[in-house]
Amino acid sequence: MDDRLKVYENKMQKTMNNLGDEYNGIRAGRANPHVLDKLRVDYYGTPTPIQQVANVNVPEPRMIQIQPWEPSMVKAIEKAIQTSDLGINPTNDGKLIRLVFPELTEERRKELAKDVKKKGENAKVAIRNIRRDGNDALKKLSKGDDISEDEIHDLENELQKLTDKYIANVDKAVEEKSREILTV
Repeated sequence: MDDRLKVYENKMQKTMNNLGDEYNGIRAGRANPHVLDKLRVDYYGTPTPIQQVANVNVPEPRMIQIQPWEPSMVKAIEKAIQTSDLGINPTNDGKLIRLVFPELTEERRKELAKDVKKKGENAKVAIRNIRRDGNDALKKLSKGDDISEDEIHDLENELQKLTDKYIANVDKAVEEKSREILTV
């Protein structure tokens, strides 16, 4: 691959990584510790990820168990979960916090599948915008005399192939996540 296109491939890869992170945050009926990734808890005045102040594990398919390293953190973690958009009420026994994920309704599954598709479409738009930026940069290169039209044409074709590859990856990710959500 031409070094001039590496920048655009990196941007497309970052878009895919971002989509993966977004999909990890979507609850699919099973307990997934990644739903806590965006939550921050006040740890001595510093917003800190829950995973850095507690053990997070999944003892059952629909339960997450959070065991803070310091018992004083139980209330702060509980508050962070309650004020988040998770829609789950934590229960605690003084040492452990348990999150029990209810079974998703058919309607909620369809809603989540739509959300997955929407996030996938947004990722495709971002990838196409990266391609457009790349093509604009190649057109500017052609105005200079140090590169031939054939080389520009080859680079544009290579950029299009790169775009097609990442669009296919997005489609695959959307399909996999939708299947995961719709499987009861």
